[in-house]
Amino acid sequence: MILAVCLNPALDLTYEVPALAPGTSHRVQRVHERPGGKACNTARVLGRLSVEVTLCGFAGGARGARFRSALAATSVKDRLTVIDGETRQSVAVVDGGGVTVLNEPGPSLVQRDWDALLADVDSELDGARVAVLSGSVPPGAPEDAWAQLVRHCRRRGVPSVLDTAGPQLLAALDEQPAVAAPNHHEAGGALGTTLEEPDEILAAAVELSARSRGAVVVSAGSDGLVAARGERRWRVRPPRVVEGNPTGAGDALTAALAWGLAEERELPDILADAVCLAASAVVLPTAGEVDLATYRELRHTCEVEELR
Repeated sequence: MILAVCLNPALDLTYEVPALAPGTSHRVQRVHERPGGKACNTARVLGRLSVEVTLCGFAGGARGARFRSALAATSVKDRLTVIDGETRQSVAVVDGGGVTVLNEPGPSLVQRDWDALLADVDSELDGARVAVLSGSVPPGAPEDAWAQLVRHCRRRGVPSVLDTAGPQLLAALDEQPAVAAPNHHEAGGALGTTLEEPDEILAAAVELSARSRGAVVVSAGSDGLVAARGERRWRVRPPRVVEGNPTGAGDALTAALAWGLAEERELPDILADAVCLAASAVVLPTAGEVDLATYRELRHTCEVEELR
């Protein structure tokens, strides 16, 4: 079983429109409502891969009830901690030119919420092979929330895949996650710089890996990813550019990393899966979904370059 921890889940609404014009009225062509938040999206992708997966996190209020009802329709096991605060909502507007996303901050936690979450995570770690720790944190969460969870997983012998940003990322790296997977904006933000060139992104992966003493995978959208672990470095690009909605690509990438760790595959093989699964998410309108036919097509020709 893979345990996914989503500290700030969201009820995701996706509106499909022909074209988005700010300041005007729109007729929505299609509406999608899904349980979301980064680790939740990752959990749903893992379920699509027929991997047993359990979701921990917070759920509260009417939106929390709708979130759990929608989650029940998936293969993801619900182990959410009930709180008094209202689960947040996010809105994505998808048109031919891309996607516009509005994210609410989330409910304000109190200490008893955090203590209850830790107890629930602890009970699920007994059966977990890998833990996915992914996403933002809601107001009131500890400043080292992800660091606490990475440390807890490590002490329990469960490798973790970390996908977060900012000070939370830096603090958690010190607790040695097995793999950290920021995108190039998040990696640059953690290091106080802007990463644009491939060599800059690779150097950031190397620096962050030295800090965590584990693997660091930095994604760069349609340019694929770079990775560093110890003295080794890799670059992987998708065999072709895939057009669509990139919102859930990073969550699919994280799913591939956790999937590969759980199956104890070699890192280069895992990285190829990550690039191709991320690309297969782009062709679909909602996060947390992947097109397995696209994944298989890309994976057949994907090559991993080891850098010297």
